[in-house]
Amino acid sequence: MFAIVQTGGKQYKVREGDVIRVEKLPVDVGEEVILDQVLMVHGEDTKIGRPFVEGANVVARVQRNGKGKKIIVFKYKPKKNYRRKKGHRQPFTELVIEKINA
Repeated sequence: MFAIVQTGGKQYKVREGDVIRVEKLPVDVGEEVILDQVLMVHGEDTKIGRPFVEGANVVARVQRNGKGKKIIVFKYKPKKNYRRKKGHRQPFTELVIEKINA
């Protein structure tokens, strides 16, 4: 059984036991999160939402909060002596999927 959920403006295909990284959520480590924006549930029968499946949700537990790898943003204009270097680390929340309720 798997489900497609939406959080942080992105969609994720999840199964029970999966570990996913989503956009940072304001939740502490060890707490439970209920993702109720379920777009599709596939199991014995498939349910597709319009836009969300009625009564379906995914229960997940926060494993950790952190920052991703650093990316470098470098702006440059030739012949004008213009250079700007900036780094960015995107914050994330790591979730362990515990249960899919259809």
